[in-house]
Amino acid sequence: MLKDSPFRAAARDAGAVWLGMFTLGVGLGVLVTSHDLPWWLAPVISGTIYAGSVEFLLIGMLATAAPISVIALTTLLVNSRHVFYGLAFPLHRVRRWGKAYSVFALTDEAYALLSHHDPETLPSARILWTQVGLYLSWVGGGTSGAIIGAAFLADIKGLDFILTALFVVLAMDAYRRQPDNLTVTLSLGMAALALLFAANAMLMVAMTGFCLAAVIRHGVQRSRAKTRLHNHV
Repeated sequence: MLKDSPFRAAARDAGAVWLGMFTLGVGLGVLVTSHDLPWWLAPVISGTIYAGSVEFLLIGMLATAAPISVIALTTLLVNSRHVFYGLAFPLHRVRRWGKAYSVFALTDEAYALLSHHDPETLPSARILWTQVGLYLSWVGGGTSGAIIGAAFLADIKGLDFILTALFVVLAMDAYRRQPDNLTVTLSLGMAALALLFAANAMLMVAMTGFCLAAVIRHGVQRSRAKTRLHNHV
């Protein structure tokens, strides 16, 4: 049997997510025109910023003429998670000419699709095809939504929930691949506490609390591992 090409392997693994990204992009495009912003802003934002959650927030901030300082701070806080993605993403497998693009295209979806693989089994071309497919799906969806979708989908409720729905699907898929009940418990617990005590900043507080809990968990596990190793010796 002939070995799959990198593109076919990427399409088989990420095709459903590519379709989801296109659909999500349509939602962004419709959101742009529904705020009376020019249609061409959708492909410009989706193609240059390329950070879904920030883009949805940015549309609302642009429509209300939010200060640049608020936009910059929000973008920094929401996108700061990508710093940690880089620690586990198989960037070292990407050939030199593609590293810059791979860094630019490191999104939640790319991380979820690629980080669970054994890095040594991932060729550079497959990593790049996965990211290129995500990028083109996102930009294509945003452009389609702005030009065509607004005429037919503007009155449909719930388009702004597409982003949340996509993350839920990715989380479910990641759990099926590598079940971790403690991580699920920590994330749900932090979300509940944040909703109870800081509803106005629920997402930021929950993410911060979860990160702190994850760091503490890592420290405890590392300490236990050292203790077991010491006792064994």
